[in-house]
Amino acid sequence: MAKYFTPKGGLPPQSKKADDKAIFTNAYVLIPNSVMSDIVTSYFPFWEKTRAWVLARPLSGFAETFSQYIMEVESNGGSDNPEPDKKSQGFIFVTCGELELIIDGKAHKMSEGGYAYISPSSDWRVKNSSAENVSFHWIRKRYKKIKGIEIPKSFVTNEKNIEPITMPNTDGKWSTTRFVDPKDMSHDAHVNIVNFIGGGSIPFAETHVMEHGLFVLEGKAKYRLNENWVDVEAGDFMWLRAFCPQACIVENGVNFRYLLYKDVNRHMPLTI
Repeated sequence: MAKYFTPKGGLPPQSKKADDKAIFTNAYVLIPNSVMSDIVTSYFPFWEKTRAWVLARPLSGFAETFSQYIMEVESNGGSDNPEPDKKSQGFIFVTCGELELIIDGKAHKMSEGGYAYISPSSDWRVKNSSAENVSFHWIRKRYKKIKGIEIPKSFVTNEKNIEPITMPNTDGKWSTTRFVDPKDMSHDAHVNIVNFIGGGSIPFAETHVMEHGLFVLEGKAKYRLNENWVDVEAGDFMWLRAFCPQACIVENGVNFRYLLYKDVNRHMPLTI
């Protein structure tokens, strides 16, 4: 299993030219790995020895359903009160190190590739008991409860234990690692891993209602964002509003994988 890209911070030298790859448009945002430096990190209440790169947050008229952080926790750091919004559900994916996650009194040791779904109103906390830093993605979304449908329960797993599902008519070049059943109506969002092997592609312009956050875990590709084709690589983050067209082309001999967020399984609100 390939390593997952994890930012380390720092600052570029004064001799480096400013990166011109970062872009913010009305349809999408591209945050390249080169801009994830020390000076763009954030700090949160009740988190000790922890900093975060905030990749996405709700914006009116843009992507409105989720926030996404890369959390970096030093040895003996963490939080006993991590989530201020008790209506929020959480999704965690570990890219580096070992994380101790306690949900409703049950402890879980999470290593690289570890994934956790944290149900809203759960009592949870995190700690880094190891000597090395741990890094993980933390995606937050307010849960949309539906009368007659139970709230999903928290669970912890690892992507290494899940067999990817090959997309139809792709000769195995495009697959998805799914942590929950897409037909499970209790879940109003999915966080998956999308996998391409060399020569794979999304051969049409996907245009749909789901908002997306895409963090490239491994490899590189050409990715269509609205009307533009851009080169993306490990550590780049793409943020797509609803109905932003997207497609993908992966060169032969290259693997390309990304962590994907999307909102699903709910009717569209008729007011704004």
